[in-house]
Amino acid sequence: MSREAENTGFDCIHCGQPIPRQLGGSYRNHCPRCLYSRHVDITPGDRAANCGAAMEPVGVDHTGKKGFLLLHRCTRCGQVDRNRLAPDDDMDRVIELQRPH
Repeated sequence: MSREAENTGFDCIHCGQPIPRQLGGSYRNHCPRCLYSRHVDITPGDRAANCGAAMEPVGVDHTGKKGFLLLHRCTRCGQVDRNRLAPDDDMDRVIELQRPH
């Protein structure tokens, strides 16, 4: 299946918000409102993970090459992944994730 065919919209697993596909060739893999994702990939875009559980946003990282990245932890299996921020992500929520707890 082509990368374009896999780049589809979805309903957020956490808040139920309908999420449109991301334009520009990137996969949208998290809700721009609550920042939750679903554990569907082993490597970005492959849709090969069998877990399917919610991925909770737990932090923010930064690399020189990819910029700011959301850190997600699977609520079922504990897998941790990093995903690029999208332009329409709720930046107040992103800032909240960067504060010490």
